[in-house]
Amino acid sequence: MVWVLFLAAGFWALGHKMGAPRSARWLMIALLYIAVLVALLVLPETSPLRDALGGSYGEWLVLGVLAAMIWAYSQGLSWLKARVRPADPAPEQKRGGFTSTELERYARHIVLREIGGPGQKKLKEAKVLVIGAGGLGAPALQYLAAAGVGTIGVIDHDEVDNSNLQRQVIHTDDRIGMPKVFSAQEGMRALNPYVEVRPYNRRLTEEIAAELFADYDLILDGTDSFEARYLANRIAARQGKPLIGAALSQWEGQISLFDPAKGAPCYQCIFPEAPAPGLAPTCAEAGVLGPLPGVMGAMMAVEAVKQIAGAGEGLRGRMLIYDALYAETRTISLKRRADCPVCGG
Repeated sequence: MVWVLFLAAGFWALGHKMGAPRSARWLMIALLYIAVLVALLVLPETSPLRDALGGSYGEWLVLGVLAAMIWAYSQGLSWLKARVRPADPAPEQKRGGFTSTELERYARHIVLREIGGPGQKKLKEAKVLVIGAGGLGAPALQYLAAAGVGTIGVIDHDEVDNSNLQRQVIHTDDRIGMPKVFSAQEGMRALNPYVEVRPYNRRLTEEIAAELFADYDLILDGTDSFEARYLANRIAARQGKPLIGAALSQWEGQISLFDPAKGAPCYQCIFPEAPAPGLAPTCAEAGVLGPLPGVMGAMMAVEAVKQIAGAGEGLRGRMLIYDALYAETRTISLKRRADCPVCGG
């Protein structure tokens, strides 16, 4: 019986070394357990292998029941954690003026003429929702937290995977298997404990989007799904909320501020229909340069800070395109479409 446990431990260690997710490693151990039970049921009582396995499957059944109870308990805790909103920060961190620590932290912003104390106060009072905690969302969330945006919401239904760590810099190796929103929450809290982080461990759907968006001033779309982009654009336009959207593929990225309430086009004005399957491959299919999402995600944070603080000229009605392979940038003008189903007319 002991050698089977050693074999299970070996499977787990091998899976960890190969970067296999926890679910795959648990599946390997479950298959080993089932193989042991089957062997005990079919092998004759005089079989040496049956003796090596303990001779009786009763002990293995007890072990399996205990493991199932532990697994059910851990799943129950995960379910509860996914639905519990973290406690609000201390009142002195959430409301009122700045502490001396905050003033020192944001000093480089405050001395900027275009931001200053009033702009930093606007950042502290702002509520920004980031859709996606992946390649684009990860750096955007880090810089929003570092900049002192008071309330940051993040919605994503995915878990951290080993393949994410090449570019999704807010996550770490020891958080593989953790829901991305909670991993991002840990990263932001470690960076700036003076901001409130609201994680939503779920997929953005039509049923929840309107109520969710209503609680925020600015929306950042870092998704890689056209369905999610059209949904976010539709709800943001309906509520008059500005939407900063970015996208990337392989070596190139693009970013714009969609704000039909201020006369700018919406996302669907520029992209009336989603491309046919296969014409816009995902990062998993086509690949992507690791630092590129960092560049574009940081640009999203820059545009968000400018939008909140009222600094400079944003990308409202313009799209910036960055070609990392040839180190080129270009900006194109965007116009609304009168026949746009979202903001036309």
